[in-house]
This record gives sequence, structure tokens and C-alpha cells, in this order.
Amino acid sequence: MTYNSNDPSWWPTINFDILFTYWTVAAGVVVVYDWVLTLGQEIELIWKQRWSLMTVLYLIIRYIGIPFFVVYLLPIMPSVSLTDAVSTITYYTESVMNLVVTAMLSVITIARLYAMYHGSRKMLIFLVIIFLAVFTPCGVILAIDLKYYAVWEELIPSSIDVCGVGYGGDGQLLYSMIWMLNIVWEVLALCLSVWIAVKHFRELRRLGPSTGSTIGDYFRVLIQSHVLYFASFFGVSCFQLAILSPELSNSKSIGAETLSGASVILMIVQMFVLGPRLILSVREYHAKLVAYSDAETSMNSIVFQEHVHVSTSSTV
Repeated sequence: MTYNSNDPSWWPTINFDILFTYWTVAAGVVVVYDWVLTLGQEIELIWKQRWSLMTVLYLIIRYIGIPFFVVYLLPIMPSVSLTDAVSTITYYTESVMNLVVTAMLSVITIARLYAMYHGSRKMLIFLVIIFLAVFTPCGVILAIDLKYYAVWEELIPSSIDVCGVGYGGDGQLLYSMIWMLNIVWEVLALCLSVWIAVKHFRELRRLGPSTGSTIGDYFRVLIQSHVLYFASFFGVSCFQLAILSPELSNSKSIGAETLSGASVILMIVQMFVLGPRLILSVREYHAKLVAYSDAETSMNSIVFQEHVHVSTSSTV
């Protein structure tokens, strides 16, 4: 549905959408910049290693970011005019991709919590049940939510194309429910990671230097990074839910524009940066641990050879 209007009352909306476009471009730049920074690690820790489920998840999440960014950006670019059908397709695609990537990130979370709890079968079953209990309703709610999707409206004042999306009925409430379910999952993951981290730190402190300072340092850094990532997931989900409040979603003030733009950057960083970096941090930890073990084995071998040489020379 297209409106041709030069009504000045539309300019706050137009300015808001233009500024939101800049924020979205900035989010895409962050994703590309992070990919460039971690390309060397990716080649060494992903491409040159044996393939596994984590490898597949890493590659999908890392490289689906650019297509998602394009689909997300096209409808809000003032210089791009889309038909109602194309706009609807882009919105459906964006929504489904968002849910799929979030589910993949949750699978990574399950794998890491499973490892942190030393391969506990009970913990794995518990996490899988909670995962299904959270994301099955999310898929159903998303399917219902898409029915409330309103026809795009295109305003053309002064030759500027601006597309807007709206919800009818309880669409906004359903969308908020999806984020609330995500927050429930993130809170659970954060609590479980903090609990096991505290438990491990107490064990390391009790055992003292006998456990090996290098391995203890590596393990401590790994646990801290896990807690940090899970806390970041939780924080971003809470921020996204706050943005959906009527006071912010209907406001065109500078503060609302800034918060909306920041929410886009945080959402894309959560989806396409934090997940891959979590996998890289785990791979890097294992690589350092293997290198340390190899160095320790070589040192023990040298010491053993020296002892053999000394004992032999003494007997001659």
C-alpha cells in the first residue's frame, strides 16, 4: 500500500528510519570487522581441524550473518523501494533466520554446559528437555505472529521511500513472548555456568599448586569466558525485551533512536559474534592445553634420557 504525501508530520518517522539504517550498517561493519580479526584463528582452529557438529554450527552462524544483514537492511533503506510481496518475504525470512540462529546458539550453549559439567548425562537430558520446552513454543508463537503481520506502507515525501512494518491484533504481545522465553533460557544457562564456575574455582583453590599452574590458568580463563558469554546473551535478551515496550517503540525521540540503534548492534553481535567467538575460545583453550601437554612430555623425556645417560656412565 503506497502513500504519496508531503505532510511534515511524517518527517520524524523518516528521520528515525534513516538513522536506524545507519545503525544497521554499523552493525554489519562490526560483524565483518570481527570476522577479519578472527580469520587467522578460524583457519587454524576450524578449517584445519577435524570436522564436528561445532564446526558446522560455527560456519553456518558465521557466514549466514551477511545474508541476514542484507535481508534485514533492504526494507529499511530509504533508497530502495520494495513491493508488498517482497517486503513480506524479507520479513518472513528475517524472522525464521533469527529463530534458527538463536536455536543454533542454544545448541552451542548446551554443548558447553555439558562439557562444563564433565559430560553429565543427567545434565544433558535436562538441558535438552528445557531447550525443547522453550523453542517449540517459540516456533509456534512465531508462526502465529506472522499472521498478524501488517501490509507494508510506503511513504514517498520528497522522493524518499520509507517502508514500515506493523502488527495487528496481539502480534506485538506474541513477539514479546518469544523474547521472554529466550530470557528464561538465558537465565538458566547463566545460573548453571556461574554455579559450576564457583564450584571449580573452589576446587582449584583447595587443591592449590599441585594441580599445575598452567592448566589451572587456562581452565580459569575458559570458565570466565563462558560465564562472560552467557551473561552477554542474557543482557542482550533483556535489552531487546525492553525495547519492545510501548513507550520506546512508539517514541521518535533521540533517546529512543539511540536505544533502537544500539539494540540492532547488540542483537547482531549476539547472533553472529558471540557464538563463533565462544567456539574459538574453546578450540584455542584445547590447542594451548595440548601444546602444554606436549611440552611437558618432551621435558620429561629429556629428563629421563639424562637419567639414563648418568646411570650408564656410572656403571662403565
